[in-house]
Amino acid sequence: MPAHHTPLVSMIAIGLVLAFLLGLVAHRLRVSPLVGYLLAGIIVGPFTPGFVADQALANELAEIGVILLMFAVGLHFSLKDLLSVRAVALPGAVVQIGVATLLGMALAWALGWQVGAGIVFGLALSVASTVVLIRALQERRIMDTDRGRIAVGWLIVEDLAMVLVLVMLPALAGALGGAGETPDWYAIAFSAGMTLVKVATFVAIMLIAGRRVVPWIMHYAAHTGSRELFRLSVYAVALGIAYGAAALFGVSFALGAFFAGMVLAESPLSQRATEEALPLRDAFAVLFFVSVGMLFDPGVLVRSPWSVLATVTIIVIGKSIAAYSIVRLFGRSNGTALTISASLAQIGEFSFILAGLGVGMGVLPQEGRDLILAGAIISILLNPLIFAAVDRPRSRKAPDRTLPTSAGDNAVPAAADDAVGAVVPDAAADLTPTSLTDHDVLIGYGRVGSLVGSGLRAAGRPVLVFEERADEIEAARRDGAEVVVGNAADPEILATANLPAARRLIVTVPEAFEAGQVVEQARAANPNLEIVARAHTDAAVEHLTDLGASLAVMGEREIALRILERIEHDDEAAGARLQAGGGRADPPAD
Repeated sequence: MPAHHTPLVSMIAIGLVLAFLLGLVAHRLRVSPLVGYLLAGIIVGPFTPGFVADQALANELAEIGVILLMFAVGLHFSLKDLLSVRAVALPGAVVQIGVATLLGMALAWALGWQVGAGIVFGLALSVASTVVLIRALQERRIMDTDRGRIAVGWLIVEDLAMVLVLVMLPALAGALGGAGETPDWYAIAFSAGMTLVKVATFVAIMLIAGRRVVPWIMHYAAHTGSRELFRLSVYAVALGIAYGAAALFGVSFALGAFFAGMVLAESPLSQRATEEALPLRDAFAVLFFVSVGMLFDPGVLVRSPWSVLATVTIIVIGKSIAAYSIVRLFGRSNGTALTISASLAQIGEFSFILAGLGVGMGVLPQEGRDLILAGAIISILLNPLIFAAVDRPRSRKAPDRTLPTSAGDNAVPAAADDAVGAVVPDAAADLTPTSLTDHDVLIGYGRVGSLVGSGLRAAGRPVLVFEERADEIEAARRDGAEVVVGNAADPEILATANLPAARRLIVTVPEAFEAGQVVEQARAANPNLEIVARAHTDAAVEHLTDLGASLAVMGEREIALRILERIEHDDEAAGARLQAGGGRADPPAD
């Protein structure tokens, strides 16, 4: 049977397989899997021997990846969090973008590029990777601290600035020397003005009508009771609004997807929408990074090693010095300044999008994109080492920065720059186990976990909660539990639970795969530990039990048993009334 010509299938299959394998290697080496995805793209790209993927198809898939990435950014956009750190994050991000852009322009001038190319190049070097920064903060359990909130707020300002740049760049391409055109300032001003009008119209529609229509669509889909339809509604909203924004208003897919996520974030269903969007978003995000890797010519490392070194220096040192100086200028501690500067010492998604747009518009030379991609790969590789260098002196100075308070209260960090009530050690690299003994370890503080946790605390039990979501973390602390911010499936984070001295482990997260990872590690840490886990299916019950759970509780079965128990109770009561009434049963009292 002749082989079918299936470039799309080949691109997805080979790209994902290579990304998976190299992502595993990157994870094993304790660097971001993004590096593995980018390397996978380099292998299937036109600059290396062997299989060469279809670049046009890769670009199409990358567009979907951009849409879903920006939709996720919008879903996580929190005006409240941004306003809480606006005094540092807003001016800090603006000044740091300006400094990085000027440094990039200086390098571009040295390389003989036009001013417009230098501006685009500098802007691409100024914005950190959302994926890398958030993951670094989560791994070090500092997302919920003051310095973590500043870093996230800073990142949000950078992202918003880049969204504006992506919207305006096509209109200003002529002024920036795109495709060697002679600037027609009247045409440029008219184009920029029309772009702003279209963007303003789109934003107004989204903020006025979208804030009502999008949540209504999600609620209607949720009330059908079909998880499949709800998941489909999430993707329909993200892709539909992104396409509509581009087709009707001429704005980018990225801006449309960002506002789709932002208006949906105001809905009570935003958390569930985020969970449903994750699988497809992650898959296409991987393909996005693979497609970016395909554009990278490794030959630039040989042809222009000093230019690559200068680019990396701007990203890792120039940006970091600027961020550190700004944070210190605003009176924040040395530890906070070091964390912020380490967080921002890399570039990622927006840099790739901006570089691609700049090359497509003829503003940025091909060499500029190669330098940006080289700088991104190297800076992401260096980022864990930078964090380790920042954390090491902090851990030597204060191996355990938590101070116990009265019984039942949370531990309060000694560091003044940490959020009050944060129980994690200030030294993120020093994952000190809890001092609790004979305690209950509770994984997850959602609808089920919060009921279990509040009941345990009411009974006077010491409780240690593992949670990542801000609202649930705050609820656990209000209930008097000690909280570890992070994913308990991570062995290093779970090790802080002091499981050998624990009384029991309760796993309430609904995902059987993640719950199984926790159960398996906990059973290995303490063979005698009582482990109770939540399950949704018979297969999940069997899976968790095989991995070491003492009891796997399937919610649906317990509901059915409770209903049958009530029916049996009512039948017995009716029978008793029948006997007492001489054969006539009275209706049960309300």
